[in-house]
Amino acid sequence: QVQLVESGGGLVQPGGSLRLSCAASGFSFRMYGMSWYRQAPEKERELVAGIASTGGSTMYADSVKGRFSISRDNAKNTVYLQMNSLKPEDTAVYYCKTDFIGWRTYWGQGTQVTVSS
Repeated sequence: QVQLVESGGGLVQPGGSLRLSCAASGFSFRMYGMSWYRQAPEKERELVAGIASTGGSTMYADSVKGRFSISRDNAKNTVYLQMNSLKPEDTAVYYCKTDFIGWRTYWGQGTQVTVSS
């Protein structure tokens, strides 16, 4: 079955960096676009970044443009989110998500990112 496992979250000071990873299994990873979302306490889940199946096209939320970078390694079935110049408002649980595979999408369990001094 489809599995997505995020890792790399943690506590970081403002201005710091983290790289999140999402390891995928159970489907043909190279055929599907992938996205990163985040959800802060008492807020709705929001799209952070997305990447096409080949990695040739990416998109970012305005709030992270110029600071975050999404990438993927289809040989390793993994999608990454490099986060630089982190701000306290980036604090959230970060999730990776597949594009539609058949009739549904799939989510990972999430990884906590806390930006605080």
